[in-house]
Amino acid sequence: MDVEKLNAILKEYAPIGAVDYCISLWKKSPFDFKVTKKRNTKVGDFTSKGHRRNPRITINQDLNPYLFLQTFIHEVAHLHVYITLGNKVEPHGDEWKRTFSNLMLPLLAEHVFPQDILIELHRHMANPKASSYADPKLIEVFRKHDKNRAIHIVLSQLPEGSVFNFHGRYFKKGKLRRTRILCQEIKSKRNYLVPADALVSNVQLSLL
Repeated sequence: MDVEKLNAILKEYAPIGAVDYCISLWKKSPFDFKVTKKRNTKVGDFTSKGHRRNPRITINQDLNPYLFLQTFIHEVAHLHVYITLGNKVEPHGDEWKRTFSNLMLPLLAEHVFPQDILIELHRHMANPKASSYADPKLIEVFRKHDKNRAIHIVLSQLPEGSVFNFHGRYFKKGKLRRTRILCQEIKSKRNYLVPADALVSNVQLSLL
């Protein structure tokens, strides 16, 4: 990874007003960086294992620019904690929360984020969660800026009994189980727990 390549990636995926700041973070603590295909289990990660000369950060390519940026800073915070304390602390403990909040602070401005996201980010960063997806209000406002917002809807917003498409399969929405919803696949009649904040499509609303 070199600064020219990182600059090109950030200009493609992140808000332009944040690019210089992100590059400055990389220059202080270099790392390998890769944009990956969509992963259903995570939107980004930080790894320090193996024989790599530098730690590595990866982020999914399907994120909108604002969620991409927050994920980038989230993972850089892991890097900073690792450099200072190694693996001696909890991944999303107080040290990480403090580091994440401090790194995000210079970006909480209107030249980087839209006003609606800024409002929720100020609230969220007072005590950041391990995942943005664990904060429904924040992820909802992020999704308002998704390119595919017109064809997808959050599963939790559908009435019980609705039929929807999720990863190429059709399901019927059932009862909420904490952060997941029990759904029955139409074809196999098998039950699955689907994240309540999952994006679904081709919705047939329940008439109940």
